[in-house]
Amino acid sequence: MTITDHAVTPRNRPLALTAENLVVEFPAGRGRKVHAVSGVGLEVAAGETLGILGESGCGKSTVGRSLIQLPPPDSGTVRLGEVTLTGLAPKELRRARSRMQIIMQDPVSALNPRRKVKDLLWEGPSIWGTGGDTRDKDERIDAALRDVGLDPGTVRERRPHELSGGQCQRVCIARALMLDPEVLICDEPVSSLDVSVQAQILNLLEATARRRALSMVFIAHDVSVVKNISDRVMVMYLGKVCEVLPSDGMEHEAAHPYTRLLLASLPRVPGAPDLPDADSVPAAELPSPLDPPSGCRFRTRCPLATALCAGEEPPLREIHPGHRIACHHAEPRRNHA
Repeated sequence: MTITDHAVTPRNRPLALTAENLVVEFPAGRGRKVHAVSGVGLEVAAGETLGILGESGCGKSTVGRSLIQLPPPDSGTVRLGEVTLTGLAPKELRRARSRMQIIMQDPVSALNPRRKVKDLLWEGPSIWGTGGDTRDKDERIDAALRDVGLDPGTVRERRPHELSGGQCQRVCIARALMLDPEVLICDEPVSSLDVSVQAQILNLLEATARRRALSMVFIAHDVSVVKNISDRVMVMYLGKVCEVLPSDGMEHEAAHPYTRLLLASLPRVPGAPDLPDADSVPAAELPSPLDPPSGCRFRTRCPLATALCAGEEPPLREIHPGHRIACHHAEPRRNHA
């Protein structure tokens, strides 16, 4: 299997999800296009959590949706295990895609307001015929609710508007898990929740992934959230991958100027490594995805930018095992033994 320069490659693990050269563009009228995702690739190993990090508008949610083919990318390939999802007939795609579930950003709008919780959870097994004996229906629903920390007797007969945002997100997680997926795509699952509830949902996702050996793609714009829940982090900017690195020690080893800028947004604590201040980044408006900069797309905000950055797009190169960076000038921040 050939992986492009834009791919994220874990080592020595079987692959659960693979994407190569994803391109997603949206029409914007008058012959113009929004370049949402431009040649992104990634790999997620079995049991691994890959975090996708970046500012709003960087294309991270579009990547997540293209992985599950909602909608399919304009070009590129997505493989779930050994099955290539791109190009499948609709019926075959629906069946293959049942092995991969998505948790949306807004848990309330993701649930049908007319249906009770018990019906929302049973919808997937009912459609795919995996419900088994209907006498076990209530037992399976109750077990799924308990797994996500909900009291079945309290919530199973309720509708979404009768639940809090955190409870709705737990229902969304339970619904996704009812089909025993191999891959879970989490599209900013805690951004609309209170901070205390965020911690509960993150702990739940992490424990569930570990218990079920799930692979996860976790999408968020919060650096600390992505760092804490992920095994590896993929940083995106304006539809491109800037850097891919292990989350452990990320604050010490991040080398791309954009990743360093994101880390600088975190509250400082005594003994923290030196990071660039946001003020060190040249004042400039965010480029438009309708007309992204030539070469390196971050160059208009980068303190290291030169003429080379304008004329040539930097390839995603490996600077340490498991650590890749797309920058002409950034160097490793410390040597590995």
